[in-house]
Amino acid sequence: MEARLNLMASPVAAKAMKHIVAAAKSLTESTLPAATRELVMLRASQINGCAGCIDMHTKDAAHAGETQVRLHLVAAWREAKVFTEAERAALELAEEGTRIADAAGGVGDEVWANAAKHYDEDQLAALVTLIAVINAFNRGNVITRQPAGDYEVGQYH
Repeated sequence: MEARLNLMASPVAAKAMKHIVAAAKSLTESTLPAATRELVMLRASQINGCAGCIDMHTKDAAHAGETQVRLHLVAAWREAKVFTEAERAALELAEEGTRIADAAGGVGDEVWANAAKHYDEDQLAALVTLIAVINAFNRGNVITRQPAGDYEVGQYH
Protein backbone atom coordinates (compact mmCIF):
# COMPACT_ATOMS: atom_id res chain seq x y z
CA MET A 1 0.00 0.00 0.00
CA GLU A 2 1.24 3.45 -0.84
CA ALA A 3 0.18 6.68 0.77
CA ARG A 4 -1.94 9.02 -1.31
CA LEU A 5 0.05 12.02 -0.18
CA ASN A 6 3.11 12.81 1.91
CA LEU A 7 1.80 15.51 4.22
CA MET A 8 5.27 16.42 5.40
CA ALA A 9 6.39 17.09 1.82
CA SER A 10 3.71 19.75 1.41
CA PRO A 11 4.86 23.14 2.74
CA VAL A 12 1.32 24.03 3.79
CA ALA A 13 0.53 20.71 5.48
CA ALA A 14 4.01 20.36 7.02
CA LYS A 15 3.69 23.76 8.66
CA ALA A 16 0.33 22.82 10.19
CA MET A 17 1.48 19.31 11.18
CA LYS A 18 4.48 20.75 13.06
CA HIS A 19 2.04 22.55 15.34
CA ILE A 20 0.04 19.38 15.95
CA VAL A 21 3.26 17.47 16.69
CA ALA A 22 4.31 20.23 19.11
CA ALA A 23 0.93 20.03 20.84
CA ALA A 24 1.34 16.27 21.26
CA LYS A 25 4.87 16.62 22.64
CA SER A 26 3.78 19.26 25.16
CA LEU A 27 1.38 16.74 26.71
CA THR A 28 4.28 14.54 27.79
CA GLU A 29 5.01 17.25 30.37
CA SER A 30 1.59 16.84 31.99
CA THR A 31 0.99 14.71 35.08
CA LEU A 32 -1.34 12.46 33.11
CA PRO A 33 0.35 9.04 33.41
CA ALA A 34 2.31 7.98 30.33
CA ALA A 35 0.56 4.59 30.28
CA THR A 36 -2.82 6.32 30.23
CA ARG A 37 -1.70 8.56 27.37
CA GLU A 38 -0.62 5.57 25.28
CA LEU A 39 -3.80 3.58 26.03
CA VAL A 40 -5.99 6.54 25.06
CA MET A 41 -4.08 7.16 21.83
CA LEU A 42 -4.24 3.47 20.97
CA ARG A 43 -8.00 3.23 21.64
CA ALA A 44 -8.85 6.33 19.59
CA SER A 45 -6.64 5.03 16.77
CA GLN A 46 -8.42 1.66 16.85
CA ILE A 47 -11.81 3.35 16.61
CA ASN A 48 -10.65 5.51 13.71
CA GLY A 49 -8.93 2.64 11.90
CA CYS A 50 -5.59 4.44 11.83
CA ALA A 51 -3.09 1.66 11.20
CA GLY A 52 -0.06 3.96 11.41
CA CYS A 53 -1.00 5.25 14.84
CA ILE A 54 -1.93 1.77 16.08
CA ASP A 55 1.50 0.56 14.93
CA MET A 56 3.27 3.48 16.60
CA HIS A 57 1.42 3.49 19.91
CA THR A 58 1.53 -0.27 20.48
CA LYS A 59 5.28 -0.28 19.86
CA ASP A 60 5.93 2.85 21.95
CA ALA A 61 3.80 1.51 24.81
CA ALA A 62 5.51 -1.89 24.75
CA HIS A 63 8.91 -0.20 24.71
CA ALA A 64 7.86 1.84 27.77
CA GLY A 65 6.98 -1.37 29.62
CA GLU A 66 3.32 -1.88 28.81
CA THR A 67 2.33 -5.55 28.81
CA GLN A 68 1.20 -7.38 25.70
CA VAL A 69 -1.94 -8.53 27.55
CA ARG A 70 -3.07 -4.96 28.22
CA LEU A 71 -2.21 -3.85 24.69
CA HIS A 72 -4.21 -6.72 23.21
CA LEU A 73 -7.18 -6.00 25.48
CA VAL A 74 -7.50 -2.24 24.86
CA ALA A 75 -10.12 -2.87 22.16
CA ALA A 76 -12.20 -4.79 24.72
CA TRP A 77 -11.32 -2.77 27.82
CA ARG A 78 -14.84 -2.95 29.28
CA GLU A 79 -14.60 -6.73 29.66
CA ALA A 80 -10.93 -6.84 30.65
CA LYS A 81 -9.80 -6.97 34.29
CA VAL A 82 -6.33 -5.53 33.58
CA PHE A 83 -7.16 -1.81 33.63
CA THR A 84 -7.51 0.47 36.65
CA GLU A 85 -10.70 2.41 37.28
CA ALA A 86 -8.86 5.60 36.29
CA GLU A 87 -7.70 4.03 33.01
CA ARG A 88 -11.25 2.83 32.33
CA ALA A 89 -12.54 6.36 32.85
CA ALA A 90 -9.92 7.73 30.45
CA LEU A 91 -10.71 5.07 27.83
CA GLU A 92 -14.43 5.80 28.09
CA LEU A 93 -13.80 9.53 27.68
CA ALA A 94 -11.55 8.78 24.70
CA GLU A 95 -14.25 6.67 23.08
CA GLU A 96 -17.00 9.25 23.53
CA GLY A 97 -14.66 12.08 22.52
CA THR A 98 -13.70 10.18 19.38
CA ARG A 99 -17.26 9.21 18.50
CA ILE A 100 -18.78 12.68 18.90
CA ALA A 101 -20.75 12.33 15.67
CA ASP A 102 -22.37 9.13 16.97
CA ALA A 103 -23.73 10.72 20.13
CA ALA A 104 -26.02 13.70 19.90
CA GLY A 105 -24.73 16.01 22.60
CA GLY A 106 -21.17 14.69 22.59
CA VAL A 107 -19.56 13.41 25.78
CA GLY A 108 -22.14 12.56 28.41
CA ASP A 109 -22.17 14.10 31.87
CA GLU A 110 -21.77 10.70 33.52
CA VAL A 111 -18.65 9.95 31.48
CA TRP A 112 -17.18 13.36 32.30
CA ALA A 113 -17.99 13.02 36.01
CA ASN A 114 -16.35 9.60 36.11
CA ALA A 115 -13.17 10.98 34.53
CA ALA A 116 -13.23 13.92 36.95
CA LYS A 117 -13.28 11.47 39.90
CA HIS A 118 -9.89 10.13 38.82
CA TYR A 119 -8.09 13.10 37.27
CA ASP A 120 -7.48 16.66 38.44
CA GLU A 121 -8.27 19.67 36.27
CA ASP A 122 -4.83 19.80 34.63
CA GLN A 123 -4.95 16.08 33.86
CA LEU A 124 -8.46 16.44 32.44
CA ALA A 125 -7.24 19.28 30.24
CA ALA A 126 -4.35 17.08 29.07
CA LEU A 127 -6.73 14.20 28.42
CA VAL A 128 -9.13 16.34 26.37
CA THR A 129 -6.27 17.83 24.38
CA LEU A 130 -4.72 14.40 23.84
CA ILE A 131 -8.00 13.03 22.50
CA ALA A 132 -8.32 15.97 20.12
CA VAL A 133 -4.70 15.69 18.95
CA ILE A 134 -4.74 11.92 18.33
CA ASN A 135 -7.98 12.30 16.40
CA ALA A 136 -6.31 14.95 14.21
CA PHE A 137 -3.37 12.61 13.52
CA ASN A 138 -5.75 9.71 12.85
CA ARG A 139 -7.79 11.67 10.36
CA GLY A 140 -4.77 12.89 8.43
CA ASN A 141 -3.34 9.39 8.25
CA VAL A 142 -6.61 7.69 7.32
CA ILE A 143 -7.51 10.26 4.64
CA THR A 144 -4.10 9.91 3.00
CA ARG A 145 -3.94 6.12 3.60
CA GLN A 146 -0.63 6.07 5.41
CA PRO A 147 0.75 2.52 5.48
CA ALA A 148 1.73 0.85 8.73
CA GLY A 149 4.09 -1.78 10.00
CA ASP A 150 7.54 -0.28 9.68
CA TYR A 151 7.45 2.20 12.58
CA GLU A 152 10.49 2.02 14.86
CA VAL A 153 10.30 3.20 18.47
CA GLY A 154 11.40 6.81 18.78
CA GLN A 155 11.24 7.43 15.04
CA TYR A 156 9.21 10.63 15.43
CA HIS A 157 10.50 11.81 18.80
